[in-house]
Amino acid sequence: MTPLDEIHLTALRLTTHIGVPDDERAGSQVLVADVVLRVASRFEAMNDDIAATIDYAAVAARLQALAAERPRRLIETLAAEMAACVLGEFKAAGVSIELRKHILPDTQHVAVSLVRESEQKP
Repeated sequence: MTPLDEIHLTALRLTTHIGVPDDERAGSQVLVADVVLRVASRFEAMNDDIAATIDYAAVAARLQALAAERPRRLIETLAAEMAACVLGEFKAAGVSIELRKHILPDTQHVAVSLVRESEQKP
């Protein structure tokens, strides 16, 4: 099987209220996400038509809005919701997400990652 072509959103900043303790969730935090969108058709088959690809600006704005919608306890929850959003609302054949939180002292960040594929066949 030929690997699918990809669009990368690197270091997307997401403002949200997240954390297990109530006081951590009370204030907003900025998480950072790397999002890889796998497209259903090869780039050359798109014939330079924006309608044939994934609007990455729309994906970025939607994920930022999703993160801001409501408080969550776990970054795992937000990562899973982000993947479901990309697969459900955009034409992605698959998505990979790494979501980073800058919370623990003596670490650069804590991260979760996931890979999901669309159940829709291109």
